[in-house]
Amino acid sequence: MRKALGMYPKGISILGSTGSIGTNTLKVVERFADRFRVVGLAAGRQIDRMLEQIARFRPEVVSVATAADAARVRSEFPEVRAFHGIDGMVEVATHPACDFVMSATVGAVGLVPTLRAIEAGKRVGLANKETLVMAGELMTRAVALSETALLPVDSEHNAVHQCLDGRKHPVRRIWLTASGGPFRLSPPEEMRRATKSEALKHPTWNMGRKITIDSATMMNKGLEIIEAHFLFGVSPDRVRVVVHPQSTIHSMVEFEDGSLIAQLGVTDMRLPIQYALTYPERVDTELSPLDLDSAMSLDFHPPDRERFPAIGLAYQALAMGGTAPATLNAANEVAVEAFLSDRIGFLTIAEVLAETLSRLETREAKDLETVLEADRRAREEAERIVGRGAPVAR
Repeated sequence: MRKALGMYPKGISILGSTGSIGTNTLKVVERFADRFRVVGLAAGRQIDRMLEQIARFRPEVVSVATAADAARVRSEFPEVRAFHGIDGMVEVATHPACDFVMSATVGAVGLVPTLRAIEAGKRVGLANKETLVMAGELMTRAVALSETALLPVDSEHNAVHQCLDGRKHPVRRIWLTASGGPFRLSPPEEMRRATKSEALKHPTWNMGRKITIDSATMMNKGLEIIEAHFLFGVSPDRVRVVVHPQSTIHSMVEFEDGSLIAQLGVTDMRLPIQYALTYPERVDTELSPLDLDSAMSLDFHPPDRERFPAIGLAYQALAMGGTAPATLNAANEVAVEAFLSDRIGFLTIAEVLAETLSRLETREAKDLETVLEADRRAREEAERIVGRGAPVAR
């Protein structure tokens, strides 16, 4: 029997436990040991870090990348049930003792286990925006049928959730703030010559490699536009992006009377993680608050959509509907990896996305199999485009 809302300790499973969000989630869980206990952990190939986490948190079930790694876990921790691959992640996400799943994997790999967690009635903290981009209709339908909660952990959508909480007034616009990334002020020619090390220097957040490149191309805002559309049930034209270099305001909601409510906070992911874990409660954190006794400035600029075409591609995918967002997401994962492995230049990332989106047929996203097939086809097409060289302008 699942525990009622508000009862502690809650069983927590983390998908992507060795990544940035996963490790920060474990810090929050450790701080509130009377409220949370780790039930399951899933991670990729950082097996040594995973073994350290198992020793420290003693989960009941884990999932790792390979059968060999699972065997190693069973050898060192015979009391732990160890699995591998997608099926293993599903085991972690649906474990009977789990009340809350932190979905913190990077990319499409998180889709199936996150969806299965929702179908099993688990509360889900969503830090994996790609899952909602790929299958927003399926995910939101499953949330409604399971009568559970999908709580956003991305700082922008977490901020919107805080601004909207308990407010039923019509929303005029949702404003997602963007730092602008490392190339906010760079001329186009400098962006064309951008190196990996330059693209990975985010001005305000410490994140994984893939999401940091998404920030540099502003594809992260494109994905967040799609995510906000599904999370909050607003039309795409009501989701807007504004560049806010200080990253102090994490997002804003504009209501029909013209009032804007903004959420401000320090740039530390433990804050939205703790909000999702303890919602609807608010609990003191160990983080220092914003120092409003000191002078600060808040700047806002419209994004340059010519220099950052990924934003427009996200709106295009939403207008196309169906499997188009899944196609866009898959092409982006392929293109970002190609850039990180020195196969294409920085500006070519958006060109790969545009051509993949234009070449593939959009289908109704009626079930998981259709979405996964669209993902597979888009990856194959994007790989062909990358392998051919610079895409043909269209």
